[in-house]
Order: sequence, then C-alpha cells, then structure tokens
Amino acid sequence: MLFLQFQLGQDRYALDASVVVEVLPLLGIKRIPHAPDGVVGAFNYRGKPVPAIDLSELALGRPSRAHMSTRIIVVRYPGANREERLLGLIAERTTETVRRGPAEFADAGVIAADAPYLGPVATGTAGLVQRIEVAGLLPEVVRDVLFSQVHP
Repeated sequence: MLFLQFQLGQDRYALDASVVVEVLPLLGIKRIPHAPDGVVGAFNYRGKPVPAIDLSELALGRPSRAHMSTRIIVVRYPGANREERLLGLIAERTTETVRRGPAEFADAGVIAADAPYLGPVATGTAGLVQRIEVAGLLPEVVRDVLFSQVHP
C-alpha cells in the first residue's frame, strides 16, 4: 500500500494514499469564526468551497506552522449514505510517500478514546509511524456542521 507521510509535532504519521485526491500548497483559507475546534475554515478547490481542518490543532492543540512543506491534503471523506465529501487536511512536513504492507502495522498498545482517527503503528529506520484513519477524524457533531447543508 502507498501512504502519504507527514508530521504532527515531532511525530510521523501516514495516510492511505487511496483516499488522497490531491496535495496542495497551503492556500488562502477563509477562516470561519466560531467553527468547532480543529476546523479552520474553507478553501476554493476547483471552484467549490471545501472545509479544512488543521490536523496539528486537532491532535496537539496548536495550529500547524507555515513551513514550506506544510500542505493541504484533499481527501475523500466518507459521508452519510456512502456519499464521499471532499475535506482538506492541513499537515506539516508533507514531503514523501512510503510503501508499507498491511502486516507492517500493529496495534500501538495505547487506546486514545478521544482520538479514534489514530490507527496502528509501523516501525521503520526513522522510528515509528502511525496511520491516520480518515473516517475517524471528525466527531459526529463536527461532521454534521461541515456536511449537513447541501450546496448547489
């Protein structure tokens, strides 16, 4: 399997490349006042507004730093009725892809009930890398805020 690798703080994470639509530079994002924690706003993707969440803010409680390698990862997010929606994920040091077999990932041994998006870990020459499960990123209340309205 192919994974897109990025960092949150000093730790490495991987996202299954099959859910990635495109990786964009950190574009202008329209901030949305009073948005839920982690939701930074929306950006224009091919003429349509797409909500964006900051993975660093969601996981670490601080916004992503604007490095040259900070990117918006456009992913297909599984919505209601099997309908996929686009979602932008802001992540630091989004610089490489790696190939890993499913058997290379194992249970981390730590349950983070407040972070259901944290998947299993794999060991590599640079240390551990943890998988991010896109379907677990948004709590139901946030999902409803972002995707409840149908836009023309």
